[in-house]
Amino acid sequence: MPDQTLEVEGGCQCGAVRYRIEGEPVMAALCHCSMCRRANAAPAVAWAMYERLKVSFLTGSPSIYESSPGAQRGFCSRCGTQICFTAEYIPGLIDITIGSLDDPTLVPPTFHYWESRRLPWLHVADQLPSYPEFPPTE
Repeated sequence: MPDQTLEVEGGCQCGAVRYRIEGEPVMAALCHCSMCRRANAAPAVAWAMYERLKVSFLTGSPSIYESSPGAQRGFCSRCGTQICFTAEYIPGLIDITIGSLDDPTLVPPTFHYWESRRLPWLHVADQLPSYPEFPPTE
């Protein structure tokens, strides 16, 4: 049987930044931390983590904001769409906002993290496993 490598594309709202990802995510989850909430102006953010070498920017590239020491958030400088997150503590990996995928249904989150910071009125995908802070790394 031939290898069925997942390939997805996505980008920002205005189209200035476009990317392609080849391969399955390392993980996909909903983050409830206050930094993600503020950066995305959303009650939670769905992220898919990939090996950095599997992500190619086709058109434009994200502008970078160092949101905390050693952590960078990438966004479109034209329309403001949040695209990615990288950090020294996850070398070689990049998080991509699932909402920026052309077809977000292809990469559903499988757990919640930073559950300890979840807004009390937010009830979404509550059947998924939850971790009070970062998920286990095994």
